[in-house]
Amino acid sequence: MSGDTSSGTFGALRGQLHGAAAEFADGPGALEGILRGIVDDVERAVREPLEIFPVCHHSPASAIAMARRLREKQPKVVYLELCEDMAPLLTELRNCRLPVAVQSFASEIEGFPADWSPLSVVAPITEASAEYQAIAYALDTPGVELVLVDRSSDHVFQWETRRETAGETGEADPDAPAADEQSALHGDAVGVEIGDLRPRFAELEEHLLRHGRVRHWSEWWHQYVELPLGDSDHDTYRQVMLLIGSLFRRLAPGDPHKVRVDEDRERYMWTRMREHLASTGTDPADCLYVCGAFHAASRVEEFGVHGAGTFTISPPSGTKWRHGLIPSSHAAIEAQFGLAAGSVSIAATEWAKNLRRTRVRPYRLAGQAGTRAKKSLPAPAPAATAPPADRLTGFLQRPPALDSLDEAELLGWSVDIVRAARRNGYLASTADAIAVFETSILLAGMRDRAKPTPYDFQDAAVTCIEKDAVPGRRDVRRLVEIMMGGDRVGQVGYDALPPLARDVHDRLAPLNLKLQQRGVQRALLDIAGRPELAHCSDVLWMLRRLLPQGAARPIMGDRGLGERPIQESWDLALGTHQRALIELGYEGVSIEQVLEQRLRRAAYAPQATAATVLETVEDAILHLRSRRLADELGTRALEVLAGERSVDGAPEVLRRVRRLLAYYRTSEPVLPPWIESFVKTGYAHYCTQLPTAFTDDDATVRQVAAMLGFLFSMESLALSLGCDRTQLELALAQSHPAEPARTALLWAAQTHLGTLSRAALRERCAGLLANPLVVPAYPRYLSGFVHALEPVPGLADVVVEAVSNAFARLPDRVLLPWLPTLITTLRAGGTELAPLIVREAGRLFPARLAELDAWTPPWRLPAEAPRAVLASTSGTGVALLSAHPTTCDALADLLGYEGTWSAGEATASPVVLLTRHPHTATALEALLAVT
Repeated sequence: MSGDTSSGTFGALRGQLHGAAAEFADGPGALEGILRGIVDDVERAVREPLEIFPVCHHSPASAIAMARRLREKQPKVVYLELCEDMAPLLTELRNCRLPVAVQSFASEIEGFPADWSPLSVVAPITEASAEYQAIAYALDTPGVELVLVDRSSDHVFQWETRRETAGETGEADPDAPAADEQSALHGDAVGVEIGDLRPRFAELEEHLLRHGRVRHWSEWWHQYVELPLGDSDHDTYRQVMLLIGSLFRRLAPGDPHKVRVDEDRERYMWTRMREHLASTGTDPADCLYVCGAFHAASRVEEFGVHGAGTFTISPPSGTKWRHGLIPSSHAAIEAQFGLAAGSVSIAATEWAKNLRRTRVRPYRLAGQAGTRAKKSLPAPAPAATAPPADRLTGFLQRPPALDSLDEAELLGWSVDIVRAARRNGYLASTADAIAVFETSILLAGMRDRAKPTPYDFQDAAVTCIEKDAVPGRRDVRRLVEIMMGGDRVGQVGYDALPPLARDVHDRLAPLNLKLQQRGVQRALLDIAGRPELAHCSDVLWMLRRLLPQGAARPIMGDRGLGERPIQESWDLALGTHQRALIELGYEGVSIEQVLEQRLRRAAYAPQATAATVLETVEDAILHLRSRRLADELGTRALEVLAGERSVDGAPEVLRRVRRLLAYYRTSEPVLPPWIESFVKTGYAHYCTQLPTAFTDDDATVRQVAAMLGFLFSMESLALSLGCDRTQLELALAQSHPAEPARTALLWAAQTHLGTLSRAALRERCAGLLANPLVVPAYPRYLSGFVHALEPVPGLADVVVEAVSNAFARLPDRVLLPWLPTLITTLRAGGTELAPLIVREAGRLFPARLAELDAWTPPWRLPAEAPRAVLASTSGTGVALLSAHPTTCDALADLLGYEGTWSAGEATASPVVLLTRHPHTATALEALLAVT
């Protein structure tokens, strides 16, 4: 085809391009090859027996041309460039409000790297898109078959694995702006789209933007492709789109991996189409192939119905894929595919204008929200077999048609933006509306446009209305986007939801709320007055555990072990977080099943710790009320604890074990075997690690205190189960900390065991204050004493005394520099234990300020001598009270009784007491006789 420039349908165009290449490039050469190659690509696609319809994603011009061509041709088979495994879901689009995205999701993967999990692929669909027109036509027209021919979701990641194997990885942009709520609707899913048409040659895109006097690619496409092709006939639209696809393809230097994937996709699609034609015997003339313009200009051997090459499709991996529909939005589509902000909303506005101007009747799925009943289509007319004419030459030679200025439309825009600006706090007036109107026309003229585009109007509005600061939440640019159609957010209808999501809506029906509505709704649950709402409460607490923060947020009420709710208040935003609720449906058929699976997954994860497994035990009791699952997870917690070599989770383990013990002791007749084993194993485990933890720099004082708290609080239960206290005594004897806080912690533990008296502990604290070399480190000793209140809460009076003595004895020159260190130390390490110190100080210090001057601290009062013991006149009396009367004297003083010991009381025989009061002895005798 390159030898004769006058042959073929586009012979005249080849001749003109040959002359242009010779004139502007100093003779035929590479430029001529590129230009003639583009024409060859166009002619090759036009002559293909199977009609190829090139499109650009979310393009109103493509959607109008598609609707017009479908009504003219009435094809019997529509081949669509979309993942073939998504086909069963397309019928559910009629139950949704667009835009939505078809999603493939896999949480249990096989054959892919584990860190890729979960896998997700989304294909967003809007009403102003050619693919939706093809889907609506095929699904609602009798006798028409829709065939998806693009690679499956599994192959998307199979081919990505080849890139990982080749060492080609893409890095995320660290300077990229954070996604907002609407633009993050697709999450981190891989996006697939029909008609990704954008220059892959950076210099070419920069050249087009600079000479087109536009800021970004979406604006260039709108100005130079959308508008000229909006009213063109089918042949012109088709040939121009093929020309653009071939141009971008031939001028792209190309990422080798991306080029290889694009060519493999084309081989895959043509292989699937030939297989379908061979199996059904369909005439290619009765078919329509809808694909991106980039792929329509393909040069692979498999191209065409009579392609020469053969492509072997690899089998799918063992990954289990689940499919569903999730809500999408214009902002999410723009963010995922790198489009300019507001471009999809502007496209939706242009789509509505084109429908009114061209009077083309679009296709819409019957029963879809916002649609009317569609009339029956006329019988298909015989397809015209006339050879395609050269419309490309005339289009390229014809100057662009200049649309006349629509002053009424522009004036309406100007008034509307001023009204919106005033509602959002801007001091805008009628003069600003006039300025916006005139500036829009001025900017369009400077950019060689006869009519201002929405982008020109947006720039004019920002120039005339925007001030130094934004008075509200939205700036002028965002207000223009909202005025042009806003960020439309789709919704998946009830019938298209997975079973789990429908079950959640059914179980929350007693709340009488519109749960599919976006935004936050308040739910009030009077469980005491309406006991049936307790089931709704159970569902809401599980949703709070499973869904992202904000989907179900409790305002009033709490759920704890052994507690029964009375009233609750919730803020619900299930409509806003519909995607997360739908993805739960991929994991199971009920939220109880999903929660159980997640608890097991968390408990048996390689990074699971004893604390995290105990948390799953609590959740199993709180949300599922499953004794079986709680026992299983508790046994797993025992295994994890026995294998831990660090004490990082000791505080969390202590807190959760105490809570579980309190629950089981009040709700069960006996403790479960797993928690008894956990206490025994934990006692031995922490006794073994205690000497090392006291000297390990990686272990914090809080963690060591939590270990002692476990040992001291569980000691009685552990000893009853067969543990030996000698283990603890030996562990403390082998502990030799050097750090002040840990030293204080060790002293407190010794005081609890009785190896160090409280008087000796007070003497050591006094010795610290008396040593000038130790005074700077005294706050760290106090930090250790504060943490010691976790295992030994009875030392609160000693801690108060130590702090009081420091303030009383240290001079200001020492105390003032030392005070900030004390405050920061206590705040960093003892925030949760500070109430114990405050409570003890409130008990010891006087309640009134006037009493403070005459008050003497208890630790400064002289010790009272024991009262004289009266000699016993009889050896048979009760000698214990006579020999040790201090306890009785203290009790008498507490009760306000003043008395003296008498000889009769000291020598009274216990036999006389039993004779006077025989009822206790009689009852004991009867009890022993029965047993």
